[in-house]
Amino acid sequence: MNLSEQITTTLYDYDENYSDYPTPCKKDGIKMFRGKFLPVLYSLVFVFGLVGNTLVVCVLIQYKRLKSMTDVYLLNLAISDLLFVFSLPFWIYYAVDEWVFGMAMCKMISGFYLVGFYSGIFFITLMSVDRYLAIVHAIFAMRARTVTYGTITSIAVWVVALFASIPELMFNQVFHEQNYTSCKPNFPDPADIWKMFCTLEVNILGLVIPSIIMVFCYSMIIKNLLHCKNEKKNRAVKLIFAVIIVFFVFWTPYNIVLFLHMMQELGKLGMLSDCQSRQQLDYSLQLSETLAFVHCCLNPIIYVFLGQKFRKYLKLLLQECSMLPPVCRTCHSHLRPRDSVSSSHTHSTQDYEPYDGL
Repeated sequence: MNLSEQITTTLYDYDENYSDYPTPCKKDGIKMFRGKFLPVLYSLVFVFGLVGNTLVVCVLIQYKRLKSMTDVYLLNLAISDLLFVFSLPFWIYYAVDEWVFGMAMCKMISGFYLVGFYSGIFFITLMSVDRYLAIVHAIFAMRARTVTYGTITSIAVWVVALFASIPELMFNQVFHEQNYTSCKPNFPDPADIWKMFCTLEVNILGLVIPSIIMVFCYSMIIKNLLHCKNEKKNRAVKLIFAVIIVFFVFWTPYNIVLFLHMMQELGKLGMLSDCQSRQQLDYSLQLSETLAFVHCCLNPIIYVFLGQKFRKYLKLLLQECSMLPPVCRTCHSHLRPRDSVSSSHTHSTQDYEPYDGL
């Protein structure tokens, strides 16, 4: 029903027990956890992720008008998160009951989920490179950080995210087994190789490569900030650490547990091969994945709302959406301020405040 199920063995078919054990090893507790707690957790992620990222899109379109590379990346990151959260209501219903939406929706919703997952990670990585250029290579950034280059790299990210999702999408099918309908991948032989490939793909593209890029970019940014005198330097350094810590806290546990689950399924973890260990790993996979989901709710706070300009624009947007008389609302719409267009230098480097808006 979700990414961990898409790329592991059997989409967590909770209606079956662990059949490879000589003594009964039931999944009843896991099925109960999935049916009671996951819908609540997924619903919270859906609501906060939908509201936060929708506000980001509205602010960027109505006020920022996409005049810099950063604006383009922020918009695409919000769209990635929205694409991801749009799939959650279907997985919520699937967790409670079974897959009732048919083959076409199985592939389409899985596509939304997977493409949103990969593109979101990639755009977070691009945001790190964008900040690195803006602060460490400011002169070069005047030429490189343009809307045109931002659009080109964004298109490339969507293409890469789509190709990264193809293995799971290609094998996803609807199964009718024991009066239960599921949406899960049917890997061809050698199935173990495909499972390993898909898991390592998530680990490498979703954690290893982004982590290397982010650590390099932010370490160079901190080094640069420590050598300059600016009243906003301390706040910028704190925000940089917040970005790194939040990313690792929310994504590392999921990737580690996902890797362990793959090794267990392949029989490579003898110390975790007993029934109780397998059940605990299943719980850990569900919890760590839900924790990773929360990151899409935090993206608007980390990357947007901590900036002074965005907070100002958000306040104006909420005022426009308040219960004002129609005539006053129209006047207010005409009077709202927008970012001034002064020069190409403003568009590429200064429109996004690298110290305050990190």
